[in-house]
Amino acid sequence: MSEAVLKIEFMDKNGEVKTMKDFSAKAYLVVNVASKCGLTPQYEGLQNLYKKYHDKGLEILAFPANEFLAQEPGTDEEIQQFCSLEYNVTFPVNKKIIVKGEGQHPLYKFLTEEVKESQRLEGGTLEARLTDAGLITGRAQDIKWNFEKFLISADGKVIKRFFPEFAPEHNEITEAIEGML
Repeated sequence: MSEAVLKIEFMDKNGEVKTMKDFSAKAYLVVNVASKCGLTPQYEGLQNLYKKYHDKGLEILAFPANEFLAQEPGTDEEIQQFCSLEYNVTFPVNKKIIVKGEGQHPLYKFLTEEVKESQRLEGGTLEARLTDAGLITGRAQDIKWNFEKFLISADGKVIKRFFPEFAPEHNEITEAIEGML
């Protein structure tokens, strides 16, 4: 049952159909990303994680999405160029998908059903600010904002879901990754 997520198809940056199984990783970090968000500097932390752990078995899979205040308006080509030029990203940034609502990509449908709540950052304020601004809508398990992170094991078990304000290099994320490698 848990291997189902590893078989869900998505399109890589070149438009080729891929699944997580194609990467044969020990751990996967799946992140919805945007280039015009206050959290966009997390690309740097994601790249640092990738450099530190990729050779040990971590694969980071980024999925651009435009559901949150249209903060990822670019074409797939523009997104690739931005990631490369601004953050020297070398991990896979895949084709833009829908992560919430009508047309939700099957990967995100699976992930949000599998782990319905994100782990919140102690003392974090992002959720309150988004709620106060009327920006958190939909079902409880829906993706709340850009840069929500899912950690998935090699056998397809969704281990943790981290709220967007968790920096990629936060000790709770790195400890969970290290425990899987």
